[in-house]
Parts: sequence; structure tokens; C-alpha cells
Amino acid sequence: MSYQYKDIELAKISIIGAGNIGPDICLHFAKVFAKNGVKMVLLDISEQALESAKARIEKKIARGVEVRAFRADLAEAMLGCISYTTNYDDISGSSLVLEAATEDEAIKDAIFTQVDGICDQDAIFLSNSSHMRPEVIFRNTSNPGRCLVAHYFFPAERNPIVEIIPGKDTDTTLTANLLGMYEAIGKVPMEVASSYGYAIDPIFEGLFLNAILCLQKGYGTVKEIDKVSMDALGCGVGPITAVTLAGGNEITDHGLDEMHTQLQPWFKSPDLLKELIKKGDRWDIARKGDTIEVAAETEEVLRNQVIGAFCALASYIADLGICAISDLDKACEIALVIKPPFSMMNEMGINKAHDIVEAWCAENPGFPMPASLVAARDAGGWKLSNVTRKTLGDVAVLTIKRPKVLNAVDATVLAELREKFAEAENDPAITGTVLTGFGVKAFVSGADINELASCKTPEAGYQNSQNFQKVCNYVESLKKPVVCAWNGFAFGGGAELAMSCTDRVCRAGLSIAACQPEVNLGFIPGAGGTQRLPRLVGISKAAEILRTARPVSSREAVEIGLAREEVEGDLVEAAATLVRQIADGTVVAPVIETGPLSDIPKPEDLDIGHHSRKIDSILINAIYHGARMTLAEGLELESRSFGRCIETEDMWIGLETFMSKGASAKAPFVHK
Repeated sequence: MSYQYKDIELAKISIIGAGNIGPDICLHFAKVFAKNGVKMVLLDISEQALESAKARIEKKIARGVEVRAFRADLAEAMLGCISYTTNYDDISGSSLVLEAATEDEAIKDAIFTQVDGICDQDAIFLSNSSHMRPEVIFRNTSNPGRCLVAHYFFPAERNPIVEIIPGKDTDTTLTANLLGMYEAIGKVPMEVASSYGYAIDPIFEGLFLNAILCLQKGYGTVKEIDKVSMDALGCGVGPITAVTLAGGNEITDHGLDEMHTQLQPWFKSPDLLKELIKKGDRWDIARKGDTIEVAAETEEVLRNQVIGAFCALASYIADLGICAISDLDKACEIALVIKPPFSMMNEMGINKAHDIVEAWCAENPGFPMPASLVAARDAGGWKLSNVTRKTLGDVAVLTIKRPKVLNAVDATVLAELREKFAEAENDPAITGTVLTGFGVKAFVSGADINELASCKTPEAGYQNSQNFQKVCNYVESLKKPVVCAWNGFAFGGGAELAMSCTDRVCRAGLSIAACQPEVNLGFIPGAGGTQRLPRLVGISKAAEILRTARPVSSREAVEIGLAREEVEGDLVEAAATLVRQIADGTVVAPVIETGPLSDIPKPEDLDIGHHSRKIDSILINAIYHGARMTLAEGLELESRSFGRCIETEDMWIGLETFMSKGASAKAPFVHK
């Protein structure tokens, strides 16, 4: 048995290094590949390290069952697929070998020289280095085309970010396939060009260096610097605490000195860090429960230092041009649990960010003012994207990429979607467009609930609905076909966006493909769901789905006519093929009736459970009265009805319950 992703077939994976991160990478691989019968080998030269790793993996698997992260049968398969060894011969026959050993050039070279003599020529070699260029790590391998760095972040089994760094000789198809494979197994991969430290660590370690420099200058204590950093950057722990807890003083010391020569002079391990390492001491970080008070004057000085360093470091990486800044923005937020730097600069005001960085650079010799930040200031801000575009021959592929919020859409995303759809429509080389979401969990998890919560009047609710409807109407009106590659669940506005496409194909086996959960929150669909769903699947079926908020699987979506088919293989490729078939007339797409519907049944007496009867009455009117209208008139009715929900008590009860207790909590509606 094996796992197949395009040209990558994995039957056996070996992880070398049972120290800090290797066992966690092994655990993640076991979780996603055990069901495919893929074997895992965890190798280390230390029996003690292996015993410790085995105990740690078994403890985490047991905990996963306890908290219902996965079923007992999967846990058993995970435990059974992993073997532990000190013998390099046991990795023979591996499809993929990932090294997670000490950050030492000689050690990594020795490992891959040995592995190269054991494994087949087509085996993929990955290194979980945190700093070293792939050209250095793999310099003595016989086939550098199959070698890359895959840099994980702590904790590796849960943190979704993985930096993928190909070397100058790495096969480009392999790089693309690895990026796709990591996305398919639930990670958020980010391609980074070969550069020492890659994209994220210079920011992380640069923040630590800045913190120690502030300490050396007497701007504050360790605890004060960490506290202000947490407040200014929205992170859970400060930079000094983060390095301490990760046991990274020695790695950071080495990394900063290497960055000094390989990146720019400002990077250099500070004297205080070297003294600490020499003495074997630890930083005096705050303990759990400590309350740290910072004087206003100290806080102001430190805040400017922290923000200045963060914005300067992120802009410096943008200067290097080694990755997309939108990817770096998201990756910093997810991997480091910190504010996204470029978004933060835009929100605080690009001129203010520029001035803070300019002052910080003047105080930090060796760190030139980043040219990219100057350009961003002149342009009025950083140009960030939540929708990526690629082409498959003559088909444009638009991917909504907001992994932290499961591709939820807000006004900014809607505007970007319309812009990119217009570009594809006006491009003579493009036959049509595929619309999909990033990852395999969600197509679009819904609309931004905060935007809805900000609506305080029926007029504001009406406008909120209209704003989303205008984009859906635009997509529906395009002359070139748009096929939704329904890669994961679509809630609320996500399902309504899919309905506005010319046609839809689903990834096979989705237990939840679509759901209109609005009545759970005390309002009705506002992006066309009350009008398009009845015209696609029939009034009675649509009313039942909308009024009960029950989910629809991919199989049912096909059965009722919401989707054309389930796809077992490459979903985007299948959607692109369908685009071409619709464009050349070999396939006829479903047509949504734009006039009034006929044979309109009476509303059924459904059991709506705990849902609001007041909202249900508004929803019934929108569905059944709208069916007697043209589509345009029905959509207008939906927007007005959406606005009416603002006036009810139940909408605010539903929103408050959702925002305070989560999506699974049942709102105590009063039916008013």
C-alpha cells in the first residue's frame, strides 16, 4: 500500500533524528499516511533518544484519542506503522527520507552521504534545517534534483506552516508536487528561494536580537521587553521567552553570526547571549502567573523599538525577493502566532510604519532602510493578496487563500475576487476560470461574521447583503464559464458563491460539502442562497436545507443537482477540463431559471428544532415569495429580508451565542 500525489508515491518514509522535532514530524506523517499503509522509520544513533521519542509519540497519540482528535482505530494504525532503529540499513527502500538532526553542516553532510549510498536514486531527500542552504546540505549527494529543505515549525505535528526551499538544481516539478502534497495533507506550505535562514527565521531571531540589544542598552528588563513585545505584536510569548522555551540559545547564537556574513552586518550574536551560553545560564523570563508592570515611558521606548525591528525585518525579507509577501504575511501570523507584519503596517498607516522603521534603522547601524518599505509608502501601502491566480493552459485558476480562517471571505476578498475574475474575462488567452479554496478542509467557511455584527440597522444589513450579492451576480453574468472546484466544506456565503458559478465539481467523500447555517445564528442567507438554491435543487429540498441548517455531503450534492460530480483524482484539473468542455459546447451547464418558478408548493410543516420561529417566518417568505418573482427581484427581496433580521431580538441572541460560545452552542432564541 502507498500514498500517491501526482508523481510522488510514498510507501516508506524515514525520519532521521529523534531529538526535538523529528518525532513530531514522524507523528504528523503517521497521522496522515497510516491509513494508506505507509511505513515510518524513526532513526537515531542514540537508543536513549529513540526510547524518549517513542514514549513521547505514544503519549501524544493516546492524548489524541482522549480528546477525540482521531479514532482509536487510527491511533492503532499510527502506532503500528512506526518502527524505531539505530541501523541505517533499515531505511533502505524509503520513498522519502527527512533529516531532522543537529543544525551542523558536517553532521548533515555525513548523514546524506550515508543515506545516498543506501536509498534509490529516485528517493526524495528533505532536510528540516532551520538555516542552511540546500546547496550546502546536499552538496555531496549524487542526485541534487531530488533534494530540498522542508522547514517545520514547533510543534511540527500541529503548526501548519512548512517552508519549502529548493536548491539551484532541484527539479521544479518535484518542488511543485511537494507544495501540492503538503497542502493535500493539511499543511500550509510556502515556497522560499535559497537564502540563509530562509524567510521566517531572520524575523524570529531578529526580534530576539533586537530584544537583547534593548536589554544591553538598558531600555528595559527581560520581562519588560517580553511584555511590551507581546502587547505590541499580539504574540503569546515574548521573543526572549520563545527562544528560551525552545532551547534555542545555541542555535540562535550560531544562526545570528552566520546571518552577519551571509545576510547583512546588523545580524550578529550579542555579547549578552554569548556570556549566557558560556555560563550555562538562562534568561530571567516571567513565570506563569507573574504580573509584569511597565512604566509608561519605558513602554513607549520599547514599543517603538519592537515595532521598528519587526517592520524592518519583514521589509528586509521583502527586499530579498525570496518569497511572496502575502505568503510571508500569513506565515508569520500562523507559524510565529504574531501579527501579520505587512497587514499591520497597512493598518497602522504606512507613513507611520515608515517613520518608525526609519528611526529604528538610524539607531541600528548595519541595517539599511528597506527599499521595499519606501516603495510601499510611495504606493500608499503594501499590496497584499488573499486570492492567488495561476493558469492551467488556457484556464485561469483562482484560489481563495486565507488558511487561518478557513478561507472565509470579507469585503476585501470579495473586491479582489471581482478584480481577478474581470482580468480573466478580459484576457483573450483564457477560456474560463476555476474557483477553489486553499487546502482540503474548506472551500469557503463563510462570510466575515464581524462585518455582519457591525450592522446595526436594517439598511446596513440590506447593504451587507447587496455587497456580497453583487459579486455573486457578477460571477454568474460572466460570458466565460466559471467552475467551482469544491475542495472542502462551503458554509453560508461560501456555498452561495459556489452556486453563482457556471457549474460545480466536488472532491469525493466530503461528509460536509455545503451547509447554510445562518438560522443557527438567527438570520437568513443574504448572498443569494434563498433564490439560487431553489432554482438548482427544487423549492422543497432547498427550503428543508435552508430552514434546518443541515449539512449536505458531496454525494448528496450530486444527487440533488447542486454539483455535477464527485472527483477522486486531481480536482482542479477535472474542473479545468469541465471549463473547456462547457466553453466548446461539448457539455451543457445547468441553467438557473431567471424568471418566476412554476408549480410552487406550500411551505412544509418542518421540525426546525431550537431555531427561531421569527427568523423562520422571514426565511419562508424569502424562499416562497421569491420563487414567484424573477431572480433579480427575488435577490432584492432576500436583501430586504436579510435587513429585517437586524430588527429581531433573535439575531442578536444568535450572534452573541456564536461569538461567545462557538458554532456548536445552541442559541436560546425567544422567537421575537
